[in-house]
Amino acid sequence: MSPSDTKPVIIAVDDATRVSGLLQAPPQPRACFVLAHGAGAGMAHPFMAGVAAGLAQRGIASLRYQFPYMERRSRRPDPPKPAHASVRAAVAEAARLLPRLALVAGGKSFGGRMTSQAQAAAPLPGVRGLAFLGFPLHPAGRPSRDRGEHLFDIGIPMLFLQGTRDNLASLDELEPLCAALGAPAVLRLFADADHSFHVPARSGQTDGEVRNEMLDALVAWIDRVIAGPA
Repeated sequence: MSPSDTKPVIIAVDDATRVSGLLQAPPQPRACFVLAHGAGAGMAHPFMAGVAAGLAQRGIASLRYQFPYMERRSRRPDPPKPAHASVRAAVAEAARLLPRLALVAGGKSFGGRMTSQAQAAAPLPGVRGLAFLGFPLHPAGRPSRDRGEHLFDIGIPMLFLQGTRDNLASLDELEPLCAALGAPAVLRLFADADHSFHVPARSGQTDGEVRNEMLDALVAWIDRVIAGPA
């Protein structure tokens, strides 16, 4: 599926705020992933576009969307309240555009964490599971589990796709956290990948190979989630 197959959409966050989105749906999709971007780059970043295209090739639709700060071309991410409102608006728009599909939600780094915080505060209607493409558990060089405490308030399945060299999620902190979360949490590690899923040449893999492996794992998890009880 090429970028030309995407459909631009406008998402109403509230009476005063509109953000852009991109719907990418293959013929007869099995589910839709509501996909939020990371703190430093918007929905059109090559990583986001590659994930959406890869999902479409595997039969999964996606709705990418901007947070308000990115729409304004600001470098400072939104505070939680407007970010959570954007997540909820995007999920509602996905349900409106593709009403017969099961929904999963999440995103890259900041976008995934804002989605999980929104779900922890109040369940996102229709969302069957959350998937994180590099969960930012702590600031670089400051290992902690504090940013993961809200995850214990989430009762739906969660998938953590993480590189072993991710400096925003030390394995010494992330692995015990996922173990403590229990059955709802699945952790899938990618050897030598960093927070952007980049791997060094010495790893023997390319970034594209890692992305394909990550997408295969994501789609397999989505299929398991949508096959389970609603």
